[in-house]
Amino acid sequence: MSSEPSGAFIAVVGPSGSGKDSLIDFARQRLAGRAEFTFVRRIVTRPADRAAEDHDSLSEAHFEALARSNGLALHWQAHGLRYGLPRSIDNDIAAGRVVIANVSRQVIGEAATRYHRVIVATISARPEIIAQRLAARGREDAEAIRQRLARQLDVAVPGVESVSIDNSGQLQDAGERFLDLLQQAQAERV
Repeated sequence: MSSEPSGAFIAVVGPSGSGKDSLIDFARQRLAGRAEFTFVRRIVTRPADRAAEDHDSLSEAHFEALARSNGLALHWQAHGLRYGLPRSIDNDIAAGRVVIANVSRQVIGEAATRYHRVIVATISARPEIIAQRLAARGREDAEAIRQRLARQLDVAVPGVESVSIDNSGQLQDAGERFLDLLQQAQAERV
């Protein structure tokens, strides 16, 4: 094993409406200019949209070509879209950086086989809070929201660190807990 420090991959997971992107944005702003942290911009087969997350858009064909050419570190499908993280995160982790990404729980096991240290940050909120947030987005009807709330999130992967953060209250409160997690991961690089 190399004597160089190895970073950490922070896999941010949780149901839609829990505030994953808000927490990531909170930490990104607070850690601006700190090269030891990398906030990953996802690649999605969805056109750019101000109401959606900030992401890089690719057509289905271009996404498939990138995946086949080994240009993605991790990729998955959800809600009729394809999502991926650029291969460049491998270099960031090898250089000792803490890499933070909003991912699907589907890829936690794969991430754990790729990277020495993976920490799952499960973001949650009370069901009524999530329902309000999803309704405010206007992308889904009441039945679709009810179905989302009925899904259970099980992200437990043996041997993978996991931290739960409740984001039902003020963003500042959950944001500070998330920020503490990232700074602790950076301090404990191996």
